[in-house]
Amino acid sequence: MSAEGERLHRAFLSRVAEPGDQMVGRWLREIGTGEVVRRLMGDGRRPPGVTDRRWAGLRARAARADPGRDLVVAGDAGTRFVCPGDSEWPVQLDDLGDARPIGLWVRGLPSLRMWALRSVAVVGARACTEYGAHMASALGAGLAERGWVVVSGGAYGVDGATHRGALCAGGATVAVLACGVDRPYPRGHTQLINRIAEQGLVIGELPPGDHPTPTRFILRNRVIAALTRGTVVVEAAYRSGALVTARAAQRLGRYAMGVPGPATSALSAGVHELLRGEATLVTDASEVAELVGDMGELAPDRRGPVLPRDLLDPAAARVLAALPARESVSSAEIASGAGTTRDDAVARLYELRSLGFVERHGDGWKLTRQAPISVGGDREPC
Repeated sequence: MSAEGERLHRAFLSRVAEPGDQMVGRWLREIGTGEVVRRLMGDGRRPPGVTDRRWAGLRARAARADPGRDLVVAGDAGTRFVCPGDSEWPVQLDDLGDARPIGLWVRGLPSLRMWALRSVAVVGARACTEYGAHMASALGAGLAERGWVVVSGGAYGVDGATHRGALCAGGATVAVLACGVDRPYPRGHTQLINRIAEQGLVIGELPPGDHPTPTRFILRNRVIAALTRGTVVVEAAYRSGALVTARAAQRLGRYAMGVPGPATSALSAGVHELLRGEATLVTDASEVAELVGDMGELAPDRRGPVLPRDLLDPAAARVLAALPARESVSSAEIASGAGTTRDDAVARLYELRSLGFVERHGDGWKLTRQAPISVGGDREPC
């Protein structure tokens, strides 16, 4: 069969079969695309393993399908249909086995295959908090600035914030829809999805004009998981489609990551449950890139601010630590506390005075008001 004949048959089947239908996927693998189409449209011989009722439903859909028209409508809308075996097909989707998409309707100019090679998914709650929106936007922008393609579902909340973050950084982003790519959903994101199509890619399994359903949203998530190197979840309750994406990523051998939130937040409860398993905690784009990226893409070392006392010589630091928080003490007591001689303690005390840490009071020594109150090991901050 020619490549165009295969494309026409798969466009036909994308109208007939639901996304992720593993039975149809098995038929394609065992008897081929052309034979499946012939049986649906021709003699009606039922493949093994399908009930009369389901086969009748598929045949009814097949009778109404018009793949030639779908391809023309798609082309007029700037959309192409990419099939397994095409040069643009992302081969990592083959990891889905019989649940692999029959094909993908792609809107936008870049090559889906090339973009998917270095991509990360960021997903999460639709009704996210300001914290969730901030973290999603920061991750989208940070990953885009590091040369990563940011993939999400185009929905309200975390998805939208992620896409906007990547777009504002002038980066690459992909929206994976649960409906026809010529029909932006949700409608409130029409402008955003159109902008993604202009600057990035909008993709989906469903043919032009098809509408989303709850089941299609869940099935769409497996494509997001398989397409990318890893999935980051930002805010998700226990019953969240974002967790479905992360768990699909884990089953496929991809990385699953979570951004922690307040322990009391129901919107972070699902993320925390994910992190109690084999998911990795991340807090910014550099940590995500370190996990999913190539050798050498390391996150910066994390440490607190450098205090003036951190720069002291160890011997001087021991003398400073021997001074109590508020009292004046003799050099002999300080030497005893620091485990050194009195002469060495006095020399260190004069050094510390020149640096503004201590001051002399008669025969004793005391911390200055400017000295950090937490320099001593037993001192508590105000």
